[in-house]
Amino acid sequence: MRFLAFSTLALLLLSLESVLVKTFGFEVTRIDVGLALVVYAALRATTVEGAFSAFSVGYLLDVFTGRPTGLYPALAMLVFLLVRGVGVLVDGRSRASYALFVAVATAGHAFLSVLFSWLTSAAGSGHVLSLSGVPLQVVLTTLAGTAMWPLLKKIEPGERPEPGVLR
Repeated sequence: MRFLAFSTLALLLLSLESVLVKTFGFEVTRIDVGLALVVYAALRATTVEGAFSAFSVGYLLDVFTGRPTGLYPALAMLVFLLVRGVGVLVDGRSRASYALFVAVATAGHAFLSVLFSWLTSAAGSGHVLSLSGVPLQVVLTTLAGTAMWPLLKKIEPGERPEPGVLR
């Protein structure tokens, strides 16, 4: 049930994000609300539910951005696994730590996205310009993630399983 809530919320937020990016003329950067959802799923959902949610959000990112097929689902799963692993060591249940996780995940996701796009693209030099928007993308995504925090808490009111337990 929470998987459907995450997927529906991702669809709505990505639609809103695409309208805002187009309206405000962000040509180099974007607000990565889907990644904020993946980070939240990694910190708060069970492993199977979070993995399905991360894949579906990554697939929706793939559909909305038009980048090479399979790039964002793979990167969303990678981010999910990395945040899940670090979440065992660092408590990410507060708003501030969630914002920090979102900022670091956004930077890593953006760099890997540019790297893989550059590796698979015929016109690879154009992707270097995408790196100039990463700091603004980190700030915008972190702000969007912290603004989404109360809504995400309503979707997932339960506590996360004990650290170290993979369920």
